[in-house]
Amino acid sequence: MSRRSPYLVTNKTAFEEMLARLHDQPRIAVDTEADSLYSYYEKVCLIQFSIPDYDFILDTLSYKNIEPLGDLFSAPHIEIVFHACEYDILSLKRDYNFRFEGIFDTMVAARILGWKQVGLGSILEQHFGVKLDKRFQRADWGKRPLASELIEYARDDTHYLLRLEDLQRAELEKAHRANEARAEFERLTQVSWSEREFDPNRYSTLEGAKELDPASLGALRELYALREELARKQDRPPFKILSNLALVRIARTQPRTLAELSALPGIGEWFIRRYGREALRAVERGHARPQRHLPKPPRGEPQLNDNASRERYAKLKEWRKQRAEARGVESDVIVSNDALIQIARAYPKTVQELETISELGEWRAHEYGEELLGVLNGAKA
Repeated sequence: MSRRSPYLVTNKTAFEEMLARLHDQPRIAVDTEADSLYSYYEKVCLIQFSIPDYDFILDTLSYKNIEPLGDLFSAPHIEIVFHACEYDILSLKRDYNFRFEGIFDTMVAARILGWKQVGLGSILEQHFGVKLDKRFQRADWGKRPLASELIEYARDDTHYLLRLEDLQRAELEKAHRANEARAEFERLTQVSWSEREFDPNRYSTLEGAKELDPASLGALRELYALREELARKQDRPPFKILSNLALVRIARTQPRTLAELSALPGIGEWFIRRYGREALRAVERGHARPQRHLPKPPRGEPQLNDNASRERYAKLKEWRKQRAEARGVESDVIVSNDALIQIARAYPKTVQELETISELGEWRAHEYGEELLGVLNGAKA
């Protein structure tokens, strides 16, 4: 049976017709495509919607007045079905300040059910015999006009999600995991976008940085800052300006001329023509201001600074590992690492105190509370 062609929405009339159909539905499959591989200031380029009998591809670069979708996403009587929704929700909040009420995430459901393959392509092939075309996974979604192959590719990301949700919802009920899934879906509606901040010291984490001498490390510092500046000006991802490997290679060799810079592998001729002299000046600045010590690494996960909290954390991790193995799921499906760190540091004494730990959440505090407290009581205070 052939499928109806997807509707490409690029103007007000088509948008209003789509919106009217969507508002009549109890659930809608949704996905987004962004240009993060091609832009510094990434943005949503497409929003895909699927309902029974219809697939819509909303071109948000051609038609921009999409604020009415906010009422759709926040409607309590409409369920929004995603696969791996966190990035989609963050992107839609970032670009449009949309709010989400009820969602279902088919990747989260797959992980809770202990499915070994959780990528959409693998799931659809295993359960529905559908093989997705992977040729366009790195496509430039900001480029117009959209090729027909890209439109079909984008449609497939939502076309099967409602069927998949039916299957997973039945499996979750059968496994008595529906409440766990609902708790995780609720958490995902609350994720918030935070603006990316450039950390000028992150160059210290690049592979090979630790082996550089002070002059070369100074050059790397200056080149890293230059790459960021050029990426912002060009609205391109930093890796499209110069790769990390190229940055370290230039810093290590410290070329003095364009010919020496051009002789290094991995550096495009276009870069040498447009920015070669700026790169050489960055190397000179680094040589004049050598970096004698690696800066402190960027802040990672919260640290546990005393032996007692580290022992509690180790015991909590062992408990989580055993729990996960018994269920046949990944460890973070049970409790996230951040939550374990918070628990180890706070050393709660009651389930009520566990509920106050933000990363744990109310459902997990009740589901695992007594077990967690038992683990803590077996560790040193």
